[in-house]
Amino acid sequence: MEEQTAVPPLPLAQVRSHAARVVEALQCDPAYLDYIAVLINNELWREGFASIPFDRRLLLLPKCLRSKAKCRAPFDEFGLLCKRCGQCSIQDLQAEAERLGYAVLVAEGSAVVMALIQANKVEAIAGVSCLNVLERAFPGMEAAAIPGVAIPLLQDDCLDTSVDLDWVRDYLHLSTDDHTRRLDLDALRSDVASWFGRPSLDAIMGPSDGRTEEIVREWLSRSGKRWRPFLAVSAFQALRSDPGSPLPDGLKPLAVAVECFHKASLIHDDIEDNDTERDGQKTLHAEYGVSVALNVGDLLIGEGYRLLASSPLSAEQKSEMTRFAAEGQRQLCRGQGAELCWMRAPEPLTKQRVLEIFRHKTAPAFEVALHLGALAAGCEQHAAVASTLTAYSEALGIAYQIRDDLADATEDLSARRLSLLPSVSRDQAGLLLETYKNEAVRSLVRIGNPHLKGLLRRVLGKIFNETEFHAWCLEVQGTLPE
Repeated sequence: MEEQTAVPPLPLAQVRSHAARVVEALQCDPAYLDYIAVLINNELWREGFASIPFDRRLLLLPKCLRSKAKCRAPFDEFGLLCKRCGQCSIQDLQAEAERLGYAVLVAEGSAVVMALIQANKVEAIAGVSCLNVLERAFPGMEAAAIPGVAIPLLQDDCLDTSVDLDWVRDYLHLSTDDHTRRLDLDALRSDVASWFGRPSLDAIMGPSDGRTEEIVREWLSRSGKRWRPFLAVSAFQALRSDPGSPLPDGLKPLAVAVECFHKASLIHDDIEDNDTERDGQKTLHAEYGVSVALNVGDLLIGEGYRLLASSPLSAEQKSEMTRFAAEGQRQLCRGQGAELCWMRAPEPLTKQRVLEIFRHKTAPAFEVALHLGALAAGCEQHAAVASTLTAYSEALGIAYQIRDDLADATEDLSARRLSLLPSVSRDQAGLLLETYKNEAVRSLVRIGNPHLKGLLRRVLGKIFNETEFHAWCLEVQGTLPE
């Protein structure tokens, strides 16, 4: 596709013209033209928006994000006066933006916004809205030549709507202080995933010796999300002195070690749960038998520690890595042990007890990955962020497990599998998922390093990004509900 040079502000017609070229080049549905135009305009303004201090920015939210049936918040001439009841996402977005220094309005009208611009109260705007409202506001933004980014709502109907919260947070935290903001996380993840191809594994781990090691390599090279080695590499990238530089080869043994620990836990977990399939493939014990699978899992743990010991790092770094990996193994086994004991005599558990088991069972793998990545950047760098990495990974691990529970939808106690859903409803579980995602974001407030703060916030969005768009605003169609 031919590159186009554009300098903001662009008139709406020109932005749409660029979007039409993208639609044509990608052969996508023309219905997405306006959405693509929003993406283009956001990219044009990204650097300008990032350069504006937080306390000179405005976050504009639509009132239709509230739960209309439950919301009791009043309105004044500036918009909704949120009572922070916890029934919708407005409370969390407003609180997070205000902590950073933003002014926040929950209103649809552009008159108030233009008045703030003309009074020199704000110098940049992040707006959440349906495409129809964004279109009406565009001429004023263009005329004022003010950096503005927009996040379209995910659905129509103008009642109880939703928005990609991670996308909003991405723009809220955008700052020139974060040198990783232009880092392509998809490319980074693909790079890490390539280390688990068989030729790469042989180069990193050395020649295999015997059938058991062959099975280890086969198991490691099977498809997987690779979130944990990706987290380790992300932490290293953010804390190193030159975040944008190519990854050193010495980081590869560490990343593979992290995945070795994780894959070992999956093998043992499948045996303990008597699962015969994982991600559409036979589990290892279903394919080779329990005895072989147990031995391969044990060997993977040993391989993980061998790779840490052989990494080209200082003795102090390797000692600390070993300590964190061992403690993570202990915590994981405690959490898994609590679940196994429950499985012998299942009984209703409180929400707090289930979440505590999740904290021990799922969070340690994320925590080990983050600590090892940070230690690879240096012991001093790690010490400055260690407590925050622990808090972040605990919230991330619990949120991750809640999402799995929602995906599995196992509410039957007779299923003999520990799940949050017998203790709470699906709606309550969804709220808890957002609560722990928000807790992970809030934990980063204590980090003074803007690169790590920005990168881990975006990584969270990458892990939980399952966004779907559902048509456009009904106001366009003339069917807006009363």
